Amino acid sequence: PCSPFQVIRPEPCGVCGSRIRFGKTAIKCCQCQLLLHTKCQEQCPSPCTPRPRHHTWPREGVLADFAPRTRPLVPALVVQCVTEVETRGLTETGLYRVPGAEQLVREWKRRLLRAGGALPALSSVTDIHVVCGVLKDFLRGLKEPLVTFSLHPAFLRAAGEQGSQGGGWGEEGAASLLTLIPGAATDILDDAACDTALRHVVSKLPPANRDTLAFLMLHLLRVSRSPDCKMDVLNLSRVFGPTLVGHSSANPTPLAIMEDTPRQCKVVARLLSLPPDFWRGFVGTEQENLVPA
Repeated sequence: PCSPFQVIRPEPCGVCGSRIRFGKTAIKCCQCQLLLHTKCQEQCPSPCTPRPRHHTWPREGVLADFAPRTRPLVPALVVQCVTEVETRGLTETGLYRVPGAEQLVREWKRRLLRAGGALPALSSVTDIHVVCGVLKDFLRGLKEPLVTFSLHPAFLRAAGEQGSQGGGWGEEGAASLLTLIPGAATDILDDAACDTALRHVVSKLPPANRDTLAFLMLHLLRVSRSPDCKMDVLNLSRVFGPTLVGHSSANPTPLAIMEDTPRQCKVVARLLSLPPDFWRGFVGTEQENLVPA
């Protein structure tokens, strides 16, 4: 059921994306709160998903605040965005690099967060880059990135970065890396050792962060293999490095921001170099639970 009302604050139509101007009559769904022009009502997806009465998400929080109670602990918003992107976005050039309309990204993110666990269909979002933008903005808006503040230095070391000291590894850097690898020999510092260390620190992440990271890595690997997207591992690492890896604190210094940027990209590139079966070990057996109804 929909109810007409007069627009006080201009907002974008959830179907066509055009702005609904002040004073115009619009339609709002009483269940999912979708806002649209009266002329767009026939194009509205049906049936919609009603908003939950008792479970809503916070406006901001850490990832676990948005995760379900049963494994895999991947927020429904992440699952729905990824599913929509893989359904109709793998032929789009510059996926995740080309920005979506900022106003629509904000509107859809707000709508999805307000909906909680019962999300409105994203099939009504015409531009798939808007869906990509919602996913990136959600991850960017977390109080702590998927790579937690406490494990941030360990991820840098495991990816082959010494961290804030800069330069090469040195004896101290080598020792730091090898402390991540149970039983490692002190003279082994090759790619295999780095990958082993990276697997180890991934397993130390909070369960929701670990499962969501695994789900996203499998998704980004599929994007990287699409010739139409033209988004290889390097390009995806540049896009998602700051979002997934972030910094070692909530308020990094300007110097830390500058120094961390190439390191963030290297960490994501290393994560994407791990075999898919490693990531499936976290979400693979419950993969069917990730597909939204």
